[in-house]
Amino acid sequence: MHNLSKSKMIETFSYSENELNQLYHQAYETKLKYVGNKVYLRGLIEFSNICSKDCFYCGIRKSNKKITRYQMSESEIIQAAEWAYKQGYGSVVLQSGERSDPEFVSFVTRVLSELKKITKGELGITLSLGEQDKHTYEQWFAAGAHRYLLRIETTNDKLYKSLHPVDHDYTRRLHCLQDLQDIGYQVGTGVMIGLPGQTEEDLVNDILFIKEKDIDMIGMGPYILHQDTPLKQRAQDYSTDRQLSLTLIMIALTRLYCKDVNIASTTALQTLHPQGRELGLQAGANILMPNIGLTKYRNLYTLYDNKPCREDTAEICKVCFENRIESINEKIGYHEWGDSPHFERRIDGETTTR
Repeated sequence: MHNLSKSKMIETFSYSENELNQLYHQAYETKLKYVGNKVYLRGLIEFSNICSKDCFYCGIRKSNKKITRYQMSESEIIQAAEWAYKQGYGSVVLQSGERSDPEFVSFVTRVLSELKKITKGELGITLSLGEQDKHTYEQWFAAGAHRYLLRIETTNDKLYKSLHPVDHDYTRRLHCLQDLQDIGYQVGTGVMIGLPGQTEEDLVNDILFIKEKDIDMIGMGPYILHQDTPLKQRAQDYSTDRQLSLTLIMIALTRLYCKDVNIASTTALQTLHPQGRELGLQAGANILMPNIGLTKYRNLYTLYDNKPCREDTAEICKVCFENRIESINEKIGYHEWGDSPHFERRIDGETTTR
C-alpha cells in the first residue's frame, strides 16, 4: 500500500479477510525495514490504583466505590524494577492512577532517583502518570525518567467530552504532550479503538494526529468494557471480534503511515484473543509490556474486565512472553532500551535546525 491517503485508510476498514492479511503483511515488512524484528520488553509496574480522575470508561475512576485502593511501597516498586533489570529487561514502565498532589510527585521522584542509582542509569524508565504541570515533568525527567506515555484517547473533541466529566479538558492534554516534547522526553500517546460513537474517520484522524505531532511511541488498544462504568451502558453493539479487527488495522495503518515509531501490542489484545499480542506484533507492533508487579495487587488494577495474567508471577510472565515471541520467529532485545528510531531522528532534526 503505497498511497496512504486519508480516504484510502478509511477504505481499509471495509477490506476482505484476504485484503487484511495483505495489509498486515505489508505493515510487518515495513516494521522489519524501519525498526527490525526485535521485540523490546517494558516491565510494567502498576503501582497504584488511586486516581483523581473520573473517566467514564475506566474501572479505577474515583467514583467507583467497589474496588479496594492500594499503593505499592517504594521498596516494592524498586524490588520489582531491580528484578527486571537483573533479568535483562531494557526498560520498565511505572503506571498508576492519576494524581498530582505534592506527596505523589515527591514519591515518584524518590523512586526514580533510587532506580537510576541502583541500576547506574542503565535501566530505561517510562512513566504513564497522566496530566501534570511542566515543572513536575521536568522534575521527573531530571530524576531519571526519559519516556512518557500520555494517551489522547481520541482526537475528536466531541467524542472526548463524551468520555469524561466536564472538568476534564482536551486542550490541557494537548499542552501536556507539547510540554513533554519540549523537555526532551520520548513522547508516547495513543487512542482507544472501538468506542461508542467513534467512526472510522475518527480513527484515521487519530493516525494523522500522531504523524502531525511527531509522536515517538504509540500505546493504543481496544476499548474493553468494565462492568462498573457509565460507558458500558452506551456500548450496545459491542463485539470482541470487531474490536480485535479494528485494533489490528489501526496498528498496521500506523506502522505504514508513521514507519519508524515504537508501537505496543497491548495486554488488552490478549483479552480479545488468546494470541492477541502475537497478532499485534505480526501487524506491525514491536513492544510488549509484561506485568512485573506483585500478584497480590493485580486484581485491584482493573481498568477493564477480564484482564489476562492476573495470577501470573513476573517469572511466569517472562517465560510466557519468551515463548510467544519465539513462536512467531522474532527475538527479544534484552539489555537494550529499544528507543524509538523516530525519536532519534526527531532530535537530530531539531539539533540541525537550531
